[in-house]
Amino acid sequence: MTQTQGSRLFTASCIALVVTAMTFAIRAGVLGQLGDSFGLTDTELGWINAMAFFGFPVATMFGGLLYNWIGAKKLLMIAFVGHLLGLILTIAADGFWLLLISSFLVGFANGSVEAGCNPLIANIYHTNKTTMLNRFHVWFPGGIVIGALVSQGMTSFDMGWQMQIAVMLLPTLIYGYMMFTQTFPPSDHVDNSTAHNVKALASPLFIFMLICMSLTATTELGTQQWIERILGASGVAPMVIMAMITGVMAVGRYFAGPLVHSLHPAGILLMSAILSSIGIYLMSIASGGMIYFAALLFAIGVTYFWPTMIGFIAEYQPRTGALGMSLIGGVGMFATGLWNPVIGSWIDAGRAQAAEQNLTGPAADIFAGQITLANLTIFPLILIIAFTGLFVYTKKQNRKAQEKSAA
Repeated sequence: MTQTQGSRLFTASCIALVVTAMTFAIRAGVLGQLGDSFGLTDTELGWINAMAFFGFPVATMFGGLLYNWIGAKKLLMIAFVGHLLGLILTIAADGFWLLLISSFLVGFANGSVEAGCNPLIANIYHTNKTTMLNRFHVWFPGGIVIGALVSQGMTSFDMGWQMQIAVMLLPTLIYGYMMFTQTFPPSDHVDNSTAHNVKALASPLFIFMLICMSLTATTELGTQQWIERILGASGVAPMVIMAMITGVMAVGRYFAGPLVHSLHPAGILLMSAILSSIGIYLMSIASGGMIYFAALLFAIGVTYFWPTMIGFIAEYQPRTGALGMSLIGGVGMFATGLWNPVIGSWIDAGRAQAAEQNLTGPAADIFAGQITLANLTIFPLILIIAFTGLFVYTKKQNRKAQEKSAA
């Protein structure tokens, strides 16, 4: 495969990831409108969110298992059809159940993008996996910036949620055309034995990383998905906060190369856990302009979580192949899906507690948001302990490898 062909496939993959991110951001931006339009509680909205997160791991599980047989191109065709159908059904939704189904289809499409693009990029850039996976995942926060600003702008002009969903059809058609007209490379640099991949999943290190991924993903995505409901009454613009967070993430991931080489993946993950803990905690107690500062710390903290977790598997567990990279992302989304109704119930419970304290209106919403953020702080605090152990372990493994090569 020529460098130009690889570059075109990388660009098409990035546009597909932009669509994935826009579904995340715009759904967060219109949650309030959906609740008002259909009379939904925050717990019900949590289940709608959860369907998108559940669809993702179903796609990554099947995509990872089928990758060696059908390849990246067919997986991305499935993603295109899923996005197109899911977005159209969302626009046509008339209540809770159709929103559930359409959200699942969009989530399935998002997972198919992840299952197809991660091993494709690891194959194209097999000598520089973690750096290029970080660069690819620039376009998740990048797409969220685009989606958040589009949602904020359209909402300010009183444009309904249906029109905001429809905006995503254009980039969907663009990446579909680009993918269908490109030649894909053979999987020369990915372990293409599914039996070997499945056997390698039993590694204690891989299982440990799956558990950690459930916590990193919920820290990042669980917090961001509810940003409008948590911070909407605090006097700040939630979609501007989301755009700022994801803008920082995009810049950080694009220039991840030097950091990857100096700290190594485990060091980056430990640093991320510490900063995200501080950021979420400060958001839970801050008010006014200080919320922006707290959100900035949170953004720096979660910037490298997702791509570095996938890059860690690609580098330290290569025998898991495309299946390993797909499952690590799938578990992250599945865990976030499980926690979404819980996060929604935390907000409902917070409002109930606020009522008991005679708090009403914006004061009750702020109180509920602060309680929810305090609960979310638990996830990165656990990760600090886990990644400290991972850092020590990988440092020993790297030292042994260096001694062995020197001998």
